[in-house]
Amino acid sequence: MSVRAEASPVGALLRTWRERRRYSQQELSDRSGVSTRHLSRVETGKARPTPEMLVHLSENLDLPLRERNRLLLAGGYAPRYRDRHLTDASSAAVMDGLRALLDAHRPYPALLLDEYWDIVDANAAVDRLLTGCAPALLEPPVNVVRVALHPDGLVGRIANPAEWGGHLLRQIDHRAERTHDERHHALAAEIAGYLEAVPGGRSGDGDASRGAAAPAGPVLSLDLTLDGTPLRFFSASATLTTATDAALAGLHLETFLPVDGTTRRWLEIPAGETA
Repeated sequence: MSVRAEASPVGALLRTWRERRRYSQQELSDRSGVSTRHLSRVETGKARPTPEMLVHLSENLDLPLRERNRLLLAGGYAPRYRDRHLTDASSAAVMDGLRALLDAHRPYPALLLDEYWDIVDANAAVDRLLTGCAPALLEPPVNVVRVALHPDGLVGRIANPAEWGGHLLRQIDHRAERTHDERHHALAAEIAGYLEAVPGGRSGDGDASRGAAAPAGPVLSLDLTLDGTPLRFFSASATLTTATDAALAGLHLETFLPVDGTTRRWLEIPAGETA
């Protein structure tokens, strides 16, 4: 009598992530150098992978650090990546350095965001952009995408809400596809709902906001009207590519720069003053 082996927890999880990445066993084998036979045996529970192999496969599957820890735990091993609160003393030097970058970017707006686009910190220039948004939207944790596109947020002052909103939604979709985190999927659904009220934001099939419109210039700009002045910004993002802590790995620095002289002058003149 033969007994069919059941997939182990680690094997089942490994297979789930391989299929999420749309890799065949052969494709993952080609990327990782692990034979298809051994991958098959791991996925079916016939072979137990070493922690080193799980880390190696995680890297080739581009798993977020928290998911790498889950894979190790499923294999019966201790997690390898810290996941400490951003206020932990071990992260103080990194956080101080990132906050210094925020300050150095003034008078232009800059924000430090977590993996869900919640504001961790921001420089004073950001406050000027958010003036007039509903107080409820500015209660911590402040989600910068929600503030931008919520009907009580910035959207009424954005001249190109469909284009900018579509750009933001594509970013969220991309991260949701990478992480398969329910919070990312929920945020994508929320933002897509806001875009339904934006002219040109959604088509009959509901996917226009996710399409890539032909760019009108060298970069997509955020076009705002504040204090009666038309402003244009482009954004640049930076992440900690060497982070070994899951909380730090989720951070990204979002900076905004003026597209034209009008915007630059508006930013450089303190609020309440005139040129």
